[in-house]
Amino acid sequence: MTKFDTTIIGSGPGGYVAAIRCAQLGMQTAIIERYPTLGGTCLNVGCIPSKALLDSSEHFYNANCHFEAHGIMAEKIKLNWPRMRQRKDDVVGQTCDGIKYLMKKNKIKVISGHASFSDSKTISVSGTDGSKETVNTERVIIATGSKPSSIPGVIIDKKRIITSTEALNLEKVPEKLIVIGGGVIGLELGSVFSRLGSKVQVVEFLDRLIPGMDFSLAKEVQRFLKKQGLEFFLNHTVQSTVVERDSVKVVAKNQKDKEVEFSGDYCLVAVGRRPFTDNLGLEKIALTLDDKGRIPVNEHLETAVPGIYAIGDVVAGDMLAHKAEEEGVFVAETIAGQKPHINYKAIPGVLYTWPEAAGVGFTEDELKAENYNYKTGNFPFKALGRARASMDTEGFAKVLA
Repeated sequence: MTKFDTTIIGSGPGGYVAAIRCAQLGMQTAIIERYPTLGGTCLNVGCIPSKALLDSSEHFYNANCHFEAHGIMAEKIKLNWPRMRQRKDDVVGQTCDGIKYLMKKNKIKVISGHASFSDSKTISVSGTDGSKETVNTERVIIATGSKPSSIPGVIIDKKRIITSTEALNLEKVPEKLIVIGGGVIGLELGSVFSRLGSKVQVVEFLDRLIPGMDFSLAKEVQRFLKKQGLEFFLNHTVQSTVVERDSVKVVAKNQKDKEVEFSGDYCLVAVGRRPFTDNLGLEKIALTLDDKGRIPVNEHLETAVPGIYAIGDVVAGDMLAHKAEEEGVFVAETIAGQKPHINYKAIPGVLYTWPEAAGVGFTEDELKAENYNYKTGNFPFKALGRARASMDTEGFAKVLA
């Protein structure tokens, strides 16, 4: 039996950062990962591969749409989608290798397999090869992340009705793509395929895009993405999906309760994510979840079971990689007897379309709801000489004070 001071379950941004900080603070540290590579959703099938495709597709879009204005005459620009995907995979591989190196550098024991609690200080690890290992530990940090969610009437078959994971690895660029959900994931991947030539239709239940960000950003994002070719159908409630041989049909009801039908090669379901705590054996340590499947924690991110902490997507708050990282450092330092703090309002939210959109602190709607007195400063980029020089005049900078 192997014994550690602290064991982290999950090697995503929250988990691996927590492991590194624990090791830096002198703890014998282990990290358990059920997948073949370290890095979790963010590095393998989330933030990193999507940003690689966003960057590549932006180059392609600029070559087709903006080069001539700069006096660059480029004829017969062609898309090599397999090469673009290979570059994305290379970026992912290099980044995951970097995490592996950091584990070795900080003398963190990496254990491969699925973790399940036997009791509050004992974890059973089942390897993919059928092997079993028992880990004894003084403390545990649960950092198992999240999985894509769906909605009633939509069954994800991973063939025609897909999540972001499958969208990143499509064999070819679709002619038509339906996106259910106008949040960050749907808009980022929708913009990737729109730049590459797909007709993209975004179906959103709410009356706005990117909920949680300032409404002025949502309006601006919708405006410039519409100019880039995306179509938006707000206030539409998806009723059903039908998969045909090589296409998918989505039926929704609009604000007037009228049925609207969408047809595409694929339907990307991007309606949010749910905490992933499946088969962790939480019942063996009497740890219960809240009504949203999250692990309840106190102000120290400690669960109801002493010595067991939870961070990232499995606890309340925005599902952001950098939020999970902040919590990982926070818990490691708390365990070490320090008194760290987190200001969640200082953690930004970002949308990596082009132009990008980002916000930090209170939104204007939040200030109004709390009856704060505030002033607004707004500067349009089209009035900025540097923005005109680079043809990046969309957008604005806004300050609420």
